[in-house]
Amino acid sequence: MLNKSVLLLNQNYEPLSVCNIKKAVILLYLGKAEVIERDSGWIRSINTRYPIPSVIRLISYIRAPKKRIVLNRKNLLIRDNYTCQYCGKRTIPLTIDHVIPKQYGGKDTWENLVVACLPCNNRKANRTPEQAGMRLISKPRKPNHFFYFQHFIGIKDEKWKPYLFLD
Repeated sequence: MLNKSVLLLNQNYEPLSVCNIKKAVILLYLGKAEVIERDSGWIRSINTRYPIPSVIRLISYIRAPKKRIVLNRKNLLIRDNYTCQYCGKRTIPLTIDHVIPKQYGGKDTWENLVVACLPCNNRKANRTPEQAGMRLISKPRKPNHFFYFQHFIGIKDEKWKPYLFLD
C-alpha cells in the first residue's frame, strides 16, 4: 500500500512529480506538505494518524527545473497521437517527416518533425508541404511539462485530473 502513487504539487498548485505514499507521509509529518485530495483510510502510528493522500501540496514554493522531454520517435508518436499529420490516418507503418526538409535547412526539432504515414511521406518527398500541395492537420510544437504528466506518467487517480488540466 505504501508504494501507491501520490501527485506532488508545488505551493502554486503546479504539478512537480509523483511520489509514493511513504514519501508523501514523510513530507506531511515534517510539515513540508499538506493533503489536498485524499483516498479512503488512514495511516496510523502510536500517537497520530494521517489520511491516505492522493494529492499533496508543498507548503513553501520550490524552484524546480521543468521536465525535459527527449526528442525521439516514441515521443513524437505520442505527441501526434499515432496519427499521420497530413491525412489523419492511423495506418502502420508510420514514419517521421521533416516539415522543412534537411536539404532546405530543416533541423531535427519538435517544431520541424511530424508523424506521417508512408504514402503521405512518399508523396511529400523532399519538398515542403506547400510545394507538395499538402497541409498539416496541426502545427507541430514542443510539448510542455503538463503533457509530460498527462502522457508519460499517466493518470493514476481520477482526483489528479483537475491538477493536470484534464477537466
